[in-house]
Amino acid sequence: MFTKIPDGFIKELLKQSISKYPDRKICTRFPPEPNGYLHIGHAKSIVLNFNIAKEYGGNCYLRLDDTNPIKESIEFVQSIQEDIKWLGFKWNANVKYSSDYFHILYQYAITLIKKNLAYVEQLTQEEMRLYRGSLKNPGKNSPFRNQTIDENLFLFQKMKSGLVQEGSMCLRAKINMSAANIIMRDPVLYRIIFKKHHQTNYDWVIYPMYDFTHCIADALEGITHSFCTLEFQDNRQLYKWILKKLNFTTNPPQQYEFSKLNLEHTVLSKRKLQKLINLNIVKGWNDPRLYTLSGLRNRGYTPNSIRIFCEKIGITKQQNTIQLSLLESCIKKDLDYTSFRRMAIINPIKIIITNFSNKKIKKIHVLNHPKNPELGRRKIIFSNELYIEKNDFSKYKVDNFQGLILGEKVRLRYSYIIKAYQIIINKNNNIKCILCKYYPNTLGKKNQKEKINGIIHWLSKKNSEPAIFKIFNNLFLSKNPEKNKDIIEEINLKSCLIKYGFVESIVKSEKIKHAYQFERIGYFFQDKKDKEFQNQIIFNQIVSLKNKYKKI
Repeated sequence: MFTKIPDGFIKELLKQSISKYPDRKICTRFPPEPNGYLHIGHAKSIVLNFNIAKEYGGNCYLRLDDTNPIKESIEFVQSIQEDIKWLGFKWNANVKYSSDYFHILYQYAITLIKKNLAYVEQLTQEEMRLYRGSLKNPGKNSPFRNQTIDENLFLFQKMKSGLVQEGSMCLRAKINMSAANIIMRDPVLYRIIFKKHHQTNYDWVIYPMYDFTHCIADALEGITHSFCTLEFQDNRQLYKWILKKLNFTTNPPQQYEFSKLNLEHTVLSKRKLQKLINLNIVKGWNDPRLYTLSGLRNRGYTPNSIRIFCEKIGITKQQNTIQLSLLESCIKKDLDYTSFRRMAIINPIKIIITNFSNKKIKKIHVLNHPKNPELGRRKIIFSNELYIEKNDFSKYKVDNFQGLILGEKVRLRYSYIIKAYQIIINKNNNIKCILCKYYPNTLGKKNQKEKINGIIHWLSKKNSEPAIFKIFNNLFLSKNPEKNKDIIEEINLKSCLIKYGFVESIVKSEKIKHAYQFERIGYFFQDKKDKEFQNQIIFNQIVSLKNKYKKI
């Protein structure tokens, strides 16, 4: 399960840290905000932080950054813990919450006020934005910046007591309104929110900002390496400023940044995912088309495949977009050796073997996995009525087509060679069935002289069960959907196709722990929780194989 930390700047800084503080225990943390479900990008951070602790004999804490009750809920708190456990990681000590430190954070805010390093702002949000300036122009001081310490203490107490209207005041750090780094232009430390909190109920009506909370919580918990993504690079200056002004000067935690995960054809922004859910474009955070961890779990991805993926992409400071095929290759590799092979027909067309009696069957013993005999054997049945894929039949000869062609031979996988000689048309002028004859002496014989047009999979009507197949394609049409201001314009209306076909009868009764490989089609995961198609056999496509069925 353990994934080694890849060589690179992370290993180098850990080496330097250990050299400088040889007696200090490495301590990391994973600090998500409980305002949505975790996604594949979070997995990168989880794997990094937990594996650093594992490799260096340290601790890794789970700390929920619950400082905004407007967007957070206990549902998200629970889903985060479930996803981390599913990935195979266990945090040290009990789950920690930023809200655990609200009383301490409040006292530290008082300390900054008393040091004349914080003041209660009374400008409106729009006025604050105008006063902040821009990248080209410096900001200017608020008219409330020079209030006395006593005035600020009095007003901050009023904020805490709920005597001030939401949005009318906030607490700001007093740093430098002309700073080149805009984040240092008197950032907000506290704001007023009149809403029930999932951990503290209505005990608080003022809530600390992430930048104020995060560094103090890191220091209080003894975090040695505070890893975050590159968008927080400019925040590092504020991180250090707060710790210094509050006298966390002995071996303080250090913030380090790495590039976040960008995956083609996906959107990972929680805000945008929430929009898709609200518009019923997807069926919740765990929709198999989303790259949330619960969505990937419902799709049939394994924890190991996610960990392998995180190891392959590595940790760098360079922003890039990862190809979806890399993630798909990881799940294929993880499933290949252990997945039972079965045959399934997703777009069925019927075949009648006219020279085989409809009262007879032929039992054929085949391996459950051609490369893994330890998985045993099963019986498949050959009879006079069969199903093959529509895509495997052509009336006419086509270049590079390997399948059943009228007047030519093809081998049925594990079975006989057959030849199509007539098409039966129904009243709608569609193919009702294909009449074929079989060659009895070709079972199990690979006659090199026998000219065939390929090998196709099939099912006997007497050895099949109706099944529903959910074929998943990319939810977004373009590789970089977030470049479009309106991601709804990028939605692929064919991202989930429902197919009604057949699967080997054995599937109905056997209890397979995870996935099947349906030969020549892909890996599928039996969805037993689907409420839309009750009492039916339902399969979610995990990933397709590299063949024409990829676009079924």
